Parts: sequence; structure tokens; C-alpha cells
Amino acid sequence: MDRRGLLRLAARLGAGVGALQLLGCGGSSPTTPSTTDTGSGTIPGSGTNSTCSLIPNETAGPYPGDSSNGPNVLNLTGVARQDIRSSFAGLSGTADGVPLSIVLSIVSTSTCAPLAGYAVYLWHCDRLGRYSLYSSGVTNQNYLRGVQEADASGKVTFTSIFPGCYSGRWPHIHFEVYRSLSAATSVSNKIATSQIALPKSACDEVYAISGYSTSVANLSRVSLASDMVFSDGVDLETPTVTGSVADGYVVTLPVRVA
Repeated sequence: MDRRGLLRLAARLGAGVGALQLLGCGGSSPTTPSTTDTGSGTIPGSGTNSTCSLIPNETAGPYPGDSSNGPNVLNLTGVARQDIRSSFAGLSGTADGVPLSIVLSIVSTSTCAPLAGYAVYLWHCDRLGRYSLYSSGVTNQNYLRGVQEADASGKVTFTSIFPGCYSGRWPHIHFEVYRSLSAATSVSNKIATSQIALPKSACDEVYAISGYSTSVANLSRVSLASDMVFSDGVDLETPTVTGSVADGYVVTLPVRVA
């Protein structure tokens, strides 16, 4: 078993059954960014991240909504969309929060070339740390979930809101990668599952405003070193972050897949 696997096994044995609940997460479009923060000090696209290193494989957690443990949005009409802030396919409701644009560049580890036509299913918790379809109060929502097909440059872009921090987990975003939009209709076709670790400085800025108050205390009790997913390193999962609370944020991350 590799280092990542040993760390996870140790964490699970030490944390007990209650840790299973912690394996998951939890306006207008962002405008011109005004600040830059890479969180870990490594800028994606240079240094460590300049090589075509494979994106770390992470747990999908208990709230994926991909049929692996219950609800399934992958086969619903309307799931392929850029703006994921509102519920779809007959459900209504919109997730409020600071605007966030999520830009992932899907790249081949073998050629370092962009993978046009690949697809990404992305999901995360709302500003209160709740996951649509699963958490109390939002079981009748499917917002903050969506699929996008990579363009000619291998990029997918989602319009969303900055997720909150819930007890026991570092603020993060989940995603799965598929070889095509048609393949993204079944979880059995996924080729990668990973998470994005949101940098602390951006989290501190967002959580200081109204609507995110519960995230302040939750964030103070967790660190990247103690997080059950990110404790073994986040260089390849830490995005470049630009923007502000007033203008919205943009997170950008290269995702290398086999």
C-alpha cells in the first residue's frame, strides 16, 4: 500500500465510524479578478505542477449523487450545464453565496496535451455546508451539481458559489473525469475522482461575510495537515485563486489524467 493509502487507513481506524460522515465535503458571474492566491505557495503550471503528474485519486465521499450510493443526477436531462447554482430537472431552488467560477484544464499525463471532448462531473456543498439530495433541508434540491464537456483547449468552466466549511473537513470541491459527455451518464465509466483544496486566505475572506458564519468556527478546527483527504499533500489539488468578495472568485486547476 502506498503512503496515501496508509495515511487514509490510519485515519479511518483512528477516527471510527463517525469519520465516514466526514469523507464528503460541507448572484452574478465573477468579474475581473483583483487578487491572486495559490494557497500552498505552488503555482499550477510551474514548479511541481509543471510536469504532467497524475491528479491524486480521492474519495467521492458519501454525497456524490452519481448512483454509487443512492441518488443519481448523471442521467437527468439538463445535468450538462455551465451554471450549477440552481436545481434542475423539475426541481426548483437556487444556492446563494459569493460567486465562484471553477475552471479545470483536462490534460493527458502521457502527452501533456489538452483532452478536448472529455467531460467533468463536479459537485460541492452550499454555503451552509449542505449537500443537495442528501442533507437535511435540501433533499428536494439538486443544485451545485453539473457536467461540462471540455472545449478544444481541454477546459471546462462551471459557474457556482463559494462552498462553506462544515465540521471535520477542509473546504473543497469534488469532481469526476470521463472520456466523453456520453460516458458521463454512468459512474462506471469514470477514469478519475479527485478534490480541489480551497486556499485558506480566500476562505477567510469569504467566511467573514453574512451567510457563512458557521464556516468560521468549523475552519478554525481543521487544517490541511489534519484533513482526512489532504493530509498527505495538496500541491496537485491546490488551485490558483483570483478575485474578491465584491467581484467573485475564479479558481483554476490543471487536471492530469491517464
